[in-house]
Amino acid sequence: MKTRILLYLALLPALMAGCSSNNNVSDAEGTFEADEVIVSAEVPGKIMSLNLDEGSILKKDSTVGEIDSIPLELQRAQLEATIGALQQKTTDVRPAVQELKDQIAAQKAQLNDDFLEKARTERLIKADAATAKQLDDINTAITVLQRQIVANEQQIKVTETNTGTQNNTVLSEYKPLRRSVAEIDDQLKRTNIKNPINGTVLTKYAMAGEETSIGKALYKIADVSLITLRVYITGTQLAQVKLGQNVKVLVDSTASTYRTYPGVVTFISDKAEFTPKTIQTKDERANLVYAVKIHVKNDGYLKIGMYGEVKF
Repeated sequence: MKTRILLYLALLPALMAGCSSNNNVSDAEGTFEADEVIVSAEVPGKIMSLNLDEGSILKKDSTVGEIDSIPLELQRAQLEATIGALQQKTTDVRPAVQELKDQIAAQKAQLNDDFLEKARTERLIKADAATAKQLDDINTAITVLQRQIVANEQQIKVTETNTGTQNNTVLSEYKPLRRSVAEIDDQLKRTNIKNPINGTVLTKYAMAGEETSIGKALYKIADVSLITLRVYITGTQLAQVKLGQNVKVLVDSTASTYRTYPGVVTFISDKAEFTPKTIQTKDERANLVYAVKIHVKNDGYLKIGMYGEVKF
């Protein structure tokens, strides 16, 4: 009897450990991940500054660096000079038109005087105080002035048409040049490197002083304040899981203990896929599983790639 009691006492720690282990048996396992953003250069040139390091916490829309903008500024100045030269090539039609209008006004004033003189001459002819030749000369002068007025009015239209056509030819280059200026202005804004999201810098790919090109990666950033545990479950486990479900996430703390976090199921795949991990047996490799994503609020201990478990 004494021997049995001693044997039981010897096995008690192992039995308790077994119970504790069973309590911590998880329903699924996976790794933590985050939505990573690779920030790339939007214009080519020399990196003048890049004020960040791996582990830096950056705010959205903050300026973290600058790419040399002098070549773009020179291009813009050249385009503005070209636009100014175009405007000097245009002709202002207003002085020529005004001169013709002044001539027409003078001719109409003279025409009015001639009509008065004609009426006076006609009265003199009736009184035998003037000759028919005098009346003919006045009529001829009136006809000449009327033709001159019509000719000058037509000349105004021709001048406006010809000058407008010439100016339109010159100014047809204006709008494309203005669009080019607007494009350069947009590129100048992009020489300032803007951080797109709140997050932590994971990897820095470039340094100040280096030459960069459009699309070349500068750094990688992710918001790790809310991290995602991606696990895979079998078809038989689907009935235990639903969107918005609160779950318990377990992360190794020591060799025998776990750190526990609350999590929320945010995604359940509607398509089955083969088990995405190394499996020892052919039967297990053939199993189909469903991806599940669980959001976990990060207290700073959770890292991308860290192993985690979940209880539904």
